[in-house]
Amino acid sequence: MLRVLVLSTLFPNRTRPLFGTFVERQTLGLAARDDVEVRIVVPRGLPPAPLDRHSRYRADAALALCEDWQGVRLYRPRFLHLPQIGARYDARLMVRALTPLLREIRRDFAFDVIAAEYFFPDGPAAVELGRKLGVPVSIKARGSDINVWGKRTDTGPQVLAAGRAAGGMLAVSAAMKREMVALGMPHEKIHVHYTGVDRNLFHVRDRAEAKKKLGVTGPLVVTVAPLIARKGVDLVVKAMAQLPGATLVVTGAGPDEAMLRMLAAQYGVGDRVHLFGIQPRPVVADWLAAADVMALPSASEGLANAWVEALASGTPIVIADVGGASELVQGEAAGKLVTREAGAIAQAVKAFIANPPDRAAICQSIDRFSWETNRDALYDHLCAIVAAHKVGPQ
Repeated sequence: MLRVLVLSTLFPNRTRPLFGTFVERQTLGLAARDDVEVRIVVPRGLPPAPLDRHSRYRADAALALCEDWQGVRLYRPRFLHLPQIGARYDARLMVRALTPLLREIRRDFAFDVIAAEYFFPDGPAAVELGRKLGVPVSIKARGSDINVWGKRTDTGPQVLAAGRAAGGMLAVSAAMKREMVALGMPHEKIHVHYTGVDRNLFHVRDRAEAKKKLGVTGPLVVTVAPLIARKGVDLVVKAMAQLPGATLVVTGAGPDEAMLRMLAAQYGVGDRVHLFGIQPRPVVADWLAAADVMALPSASEGLANAWVEALASGTPIVIADVGGASELVQGEAAGKLVTREAGAIAQAVKAFIANPPDRAAICQSIDRFSWETNRDALYDHLCAIVAAHKVGPQ
């Protein structure tokens, strides 16, 4: 029996049900195996009083410290977070808060390995906790944890040290692995671990019927992303000025929402650009099934789940050549890699609208992405780390 302690600051809760759902799906898949037991620790960084009562933190402060999450025991311990200056201290303060809890958990659940599901601050904290408890550690890199936190002068050294000290690492794409190696992490300890996709939700449907259900006529472009600068939603809005008659639907929320609405008005496309905020997964699946194209020209990515979900829906993607993009778009049917310019995005979207590729071929292009494959690869990876730890240095 493999006993795994999952440590992740990315995980859903009752106030943010869509936050880190990919970590949730991976974790519950692993827990469903008969030969695995899992406990989940989701640390929450909260500032000192009275700032913890600020609206930004109030919901997290009210969450239960321990609960049952779809049959798995989940803990939500709090650690001190210092706003504005706190990032560099988060891992250290997380260790201080979590050490007593993990010792307590270990008395009844002798976990064999700590699986950190994000590289910062989870990774450095997990390595130190593993050292204290004599337990090996796996760390997974997903994108901004390497591309942002791994390259900052204050947090980058912590990320690198954690990678070098971990028993093993996972990367969401081969491109992500190359980024990690470029930072100085040992390539032999990094395994590519592709995400899965829920084929019960994301699958090919009759596009005309899907559009009718949603009340859409004419060409439809969909973007699934948080509304932040890195995702390039503004470029898609600008591209709409070159796509007369087309509708853009954006699902996601973030600080750029007001700017994007103003931009749509400025470019004269406000009546054709719809920002719908965060939507439940089944609703996102409906929009992707109805779309002629999914456009997401991010400046950086690991390997975006939205890319895979669009392809599973038989919808081609127009994305920038970043992260694992070229690992997905390996044929003309699946999508187009473009420069991060409105004109290039519009041209690629026009081409797919004029000549829709075979939807079955698009879906088949990601046959290797499944939660079953993801689950079993994760199990093998963690078992290897545990076995190597037991043998010790050679």
